[in-house]
Amino acid sequence: MTRLLFSLALSLLLASPVSAQVIKIATLAPDGSAWMRELRAASAEVKQGTGGRVDVKFYPGGVMGNDAVVLRKMRLGQLQGGVLTSSELSLVYPDATAYSLPFLMADWDEVARVRAAVDPLLAKGFEQRGIRMLGVSGLGFAYLMGDRPLRTKADMAGIKLWIPSNDEIAARTFKMGGINTIPLPLGDVFTSLQTGLVDTVVNTPSGAIVLQWHGKLKHMVDLPLTFVTGFLVLDEKAWKKIPPADQAVLSAAFDSAGKRMDANIRRDDAAALAAMKKQGITVGPLEPTEAARWREYGARVTTQMEAEKAISPEILAAIRRALAQPKAP
Repeated sequence: MTRLLFSLALSLLLASPVSAQVIKIATLAPDGSAWMRELRAASAEVKQGTGGRVDVKFYPGGVMGNDAVVLRKMRLGQLQGGVLTSSELSLVYPDATAYSLPFLMADWDEVARVRAAVDPLLAKGFEQRGIRMLGVSGLGFAYLMGDRPLRTKADMAGIKLWIPSNDEIAARTFKMGGINTIPLPLGDVFTSLQTGLVDTVVNTPSGAIVLQWHGKLKHMVDLPLTFVTGFLVLDEKAWKKIPPADQAVLSAAFDSAGKRMDANIRRDDAAALAAMKKQGITVGPLEPTEAARWREYGARVTTQMEAEKAISPEILAAIRRALAQPKAP
């Protein structure tokens, strides 16, 4: 009788559905955007690949708050992860902003070489600080955009320039150039453009459209200032609760999603810029002396941050080695 009861209990236990481990991830990316389509595709891969043991749920459009709030909720265990910008992640890992150094990379070939060498180093650095870098994707080159022509030093006098909160690199660069900046969370920029609190931004063309800023922008400077990246990160405590086999599924799915985004972003940025031009935005260069002035400021900011070890020597050395390699044929 005892053996029969044990067998019955075991059968019921095996037949009972195993509750999924839910991974809650917040992002400012709007629902329906290319980012969210890829993230949801990866989530579906994880659910299928783990037999439903891991369920990744996304909270898009900033419903969980800005990046700083998301980081706090991750520490409290209310969220397990976030898709975050490098400026906010720099609060826990300063090297997260390495790709944002001004005029660091000039084209997509240089981006590919640098990221191949440096992405693994960033992943290791995040892990040492209790964060798992589950994915990283380039969002494209960022340009100065505003409601007025921005070709000369006189044009830029008095602009109300938004920069991301905690973006030390942007703050240093524009301060050196004599421009007052208005630091705000990303989610506050749309309203600030509408009210006139800011009239100039730095963003990628696709980012300006996805975030619906483009309607307030009439001019763009044809000079890439910086390269923008987004990181998908999990709290390490949440990561360690996932069985190793399921960790592998999670890593593979979101690594593939990041690669798909990297492959798509050049096309998306070109299409976004074409759409903005069609709506009337004017794209033009800086005057040569002004462009040279800003490149000099960019070099000085990098030198300063290197001297202060605000970016680690290991990361900077890896970037320089990658940039010194010959271009792919």
